Amino acid sequence: MRSRAALGLKIAAIGGLLFLHLPILLIFIYAFTTEDKSYQWPPPGLTLKWFAVTWNRPDVWAALGLSLRVAAISTAIAMLLGTLCAAAVARSRFFGREAVSLLVILPIALPGIITGISLRSAFSVADIPFSFWTIVLGHATFCIVVVYNNAVARFRRTSGSLIEASMDLGATHFQTLRFVIMPNMATALLAGGMLAFALSFDEVIVTTFTAGQQQTLPIWMLEELVRPRQRPVTNVVAMVVVLVTFLPILGAYHLSRGTETVAGQGK
Repeated sequence: MRSRAALGLKIAAIGGLLFLHLPILLIFIYAFTTEDKSYQWPPPGLTLKWFAVTWNRPDVWAALGLSLRVAAISTAIAMLLGTLCAAAVARSRFFGREAVSLLVILPIALPGIITGISLRSAFSVADIPFSFWTIVLGHATFCIVVVYNNAVARFRRTSGSLIEASMDLGATHFQTLRFVIMPNMATALLAGGMLAFALSFDEVIVTTFTAGQQQTLPIWMLEELVRPRQRPVTNVVAMVVVLVTFLPILGAYHLSRGTETVAGQGK
């Protein structure tokens, strides 16, 4: 009976994985197809020419560069503000602390279209023209949440006695930050930053409301699907997006693995 149940669970797990990843595999396959107008199965032939075509498309490079710059700056802002907010919530006791924590998490809990509309309305009321920085501010709203969640969890697992012991031994605030706090927080912050970068790089909904006439890579892909010129080029770009987002997520997974316990926990 148990063996049948185990077999059933394995089949269900394999079915779930196939359901999740077969569409992504199809994107990879169609990036090599010789047909540039429609999707056929099986593909009529395989070729590498679309990689060369994509390489020589300046609009792809412009969109990729914009996405990378937005993701990098949004992540930097999120790392700073998310860490400071996490430190305040985890290390302080004040009235309304849980309400503050809820408000920090709210932007990522709300539907993206709500966040996008609210940001667009705020920019319009403040008479702020849509630009590179409006995209960055839009992305930073949800990137902060990712960093905050990682940082606050690590702060709560790190014993406050470590900081007290460091100060009692004569360390300055900077020395305590450098030699005690940061070594315990480093992997959590790096993992949060990687996840924030991946989330920003492939974001579509909030970007649609804050970008104006600019095109990040996901927006470029969306418009290419609506008005296709060379469909395999879109699939090649999709492969790039998958790889660029998968690698930080994989790195974050390895960094956060095995960090259930930290120095000084429970002491």
